Amino acid sequence: MIINLLDKLNITYDVFEHAPVYTANEAQFIKKHISGVGCKNLFLKSDTNKYYLYLLPDDKLADIKTLEKFLHVKKLHFALATDLENILNLKQGGVTPLGIINDKNNLVTIIIDEHLKNKRLLMHPEVNTKTLSIEYNDLIKYIKYLNHNYLNFG
Repeated sequence: MIINLLDKLNITYDVFEHAPVYTANEAQFIKKHISGVGCKNLFLKSDTNKYYLYLLPDDKLADIKTLEKFLHVKKLHFALATDLENILNLKQGGVTPLGIINDKNNLVTIIIDEHLKNKRLLMHPEVNTKTLSIEYNDLIKYIKYLNHNYLNFG
C-alpha cells in the first residue's frame, strides 16, 4: 500500500531487504547497503491524548523535555502498542512516518528533527524487514498528500 502510493506520487526510493531489526542500533548495518541517514521513530502520546510520531537521526538522543515545551504539553510518553496498531496499523519495531497512510482520522502529527531537513532518509515501509531510502522533500510531499500535519523541531 505504501509503495503503491509512493509510485502514484512519483516519489523515487530505494529498497533494501534484510533480517528483522527492532532498534536503531540493530539497523546500523543497513547503511552499508543503502544511502541515507538512519532514523529513529518514536510514537508518543501527550497528557492531552494527542499522538505524535517523532522522527530523529538514529545517533541523536531524544530530548523529550524540550519537545514537551515545544508542543506546549505537560507530559509526553510512549503510546501503547495497541494505539500503534489501532491508529497506524504498525507493530513495535516497524514504526515509520509512512504509516500515516493508515491514520484515517488524522490523529498523528509528524515531528521531524531539523537535522533531517534536506537529507536522504532511511525508514521502514511498515515492516522491519525492509528499509526505504527517500528524500526529505518527498516525505513532506507524502505527508501533505495524506493531509497530515508535520512540525520541524530543533
